[in-house]
Amino acid sequence: MFRNLRINIFIYYFLTTTTFLIVLYYFLNVIQIENIFLLGVVLISLITLCGVIISKLSVDPLAQHVNNLQNLSKETLHELNLPISTIKTNMHMLRKNIENEKDLKRALRIESACDMLEQRYNELDYMIKLQSANIKDESFQLDELVKQRIEFLKPIYPHVQFNLNLISTQIHNDKVGLSKVIDNLIDNAVKYSQSNTNIDIDLDTYELRIKDYGCGMDEVELLQIYDNYYQSNGNIQGFGIGLSMVKRFCDANTILLNLKSKPDVGTTVILKFKEN
Repeated sequence: MFRNLRINIFIYYFLTTTTFLIVLYYFLNVIQIENIFLLGVVLISLITLCGVIISKLSVDPLAQHVNNLQNLSKETLHELNLPISTIKTNMHMLRKNIENEKDLKRALRIESACDMLEQRYNELDYMIKLQSANIKDESFQLDELVKQRIEFLKPIYPHVQFNLNLISTQIHNDKVGLSKVIDNLIDNAVKYSQSNTNIDIDLDTYELRIKDYGCGMDEVELLQIYDNYYQSNGNIQGFGIGLSMVKRFCDANTILLNLKSKPDVGTTVILKFKEN
């Protein structure tokens, strides 16, 4: 698709440039027009027409491609909703009749996996709405949102001790996007904590702090931490895109992001929100 698009644009650009030079030569040497204003109007009109056609050749196929991807995403999202709801409903009903402890643990693991799948579903829905500019900011309690994210992540990280110190704080922001940010930051804190399983989360005066006691980073690493695909520790599993996504979200939503870190001491991520 894009190869043919490049060829078409090149051919049209070559033809329009040649035509432009021929018209210019014709007016200046054949007709020998002396009205500079008229010549300027003709040339500007020709350039504008060529620009419109080239822009259509460039943008229309890409717009159609993006539209097809969005439609596919929406259809896939719609199809996922039913099986997720079916699994959750039936597992909830089955768990009521389970008495065996091992079977109950298996059922709980299935429910936990289904919750994670539902979370991915919500994230995909968020990304589609974000691309369509349908995301609206809302007022909510940040402390309650943090508690909700911790409750969601606890089954995933049962070995981690989350130490919460949260002051009631109301903000006006993108709640779904901020949930993803908090999840990413906590996930990083857990991954880089290694043997220390304590994560401190403090919220006070519109400032959220997430602190781990892991391997930490030096000043050189801190300069690169927001780069796509960068990982300060190559032994840690992941793609290195979490913090770059966090940085883009914070910049777009007027949240000040700061990191403090020392090797072998730990890292503190600070989110500073606008006061209402």
